[in-house]
Amino acid sequence: MGPARTTPLPLPRAGTAVAIATRLRTAIADGIYVDGERLPAERALADAFSCSRTTIREALRLLCDSNLVSRRAGSGTFVTFSHDAENPDIAEITSPLELIDVRIAVEPHMVRLATVHATMRDLGRIGTALDALESSGEPESFTRQDRIFHQSIADATHNPLMCSFYRRINHVRGHRQWSAMKDKVLTGQAMDSYNHDHRQLFEALAVRDADRAADIVLSHLQTARLHLVAT
Repeated sequence: MGPARTTPLPLPRAGTAVAIATRLRTAIADGIYVDGERLPAERALADAFSCSRTTIREALRLLCDSNLVSRRAGSGTFVTFSHDAENPDIAEITSPLELIDVRIAVEPHMVRLATVHATMRDLGRIGTALDALESSGEPESFTRQDRIFHQSIADATHNPLMCSFYRRINHVRGHRQWSAMKDKVLTGQAMDSYNHDHRQLFEALAVRDADRAADIVLSHLQTARLHLVAT
């Protein structure tokens, strides 16, 4: 017998502070914004959500009340949520090279699963994430959009454990160890090269070519590893 079905709760009305807080809370839980990272400025969030800055301030207040973010006068709003608040943070003891080695072990099979299980809606989300990634012109936004792109592929596997595990990977990817070196590694030429790989990967997923998708992501990650070793 399958799991019991539950009636989904009604979603907050779009454009309200509650709806925006819900979307930001999901982004924090998914590792798009990680512990210690600064959220975009109020004006940028207001533009992104097509609402007033007053509504954004109220949404951020709701997140503050939930202890997910803290607001620092003159500096901005920072994420204060960690998946492992009661335990040592694995990101603290994982080096960038150890992270890339885990990604090399996991992601080729992850993209194989995505070629089999991705729906057309999933491919649309991956394509949208790729468009945003390709338009990122500097390391910080590229890093964030890259996490979104790869998480969207993980989500397309429709494997709950893979989705959750990749959120953990994204949590480590957002750690300050990577932040300290991203400006060195993510040159304009490197970002263009990575996006060439991303576009090829998306095309392989779209035509359900699992072998090509796995080969592309493996080569992509091996190149990233060489860049890390060279820094």
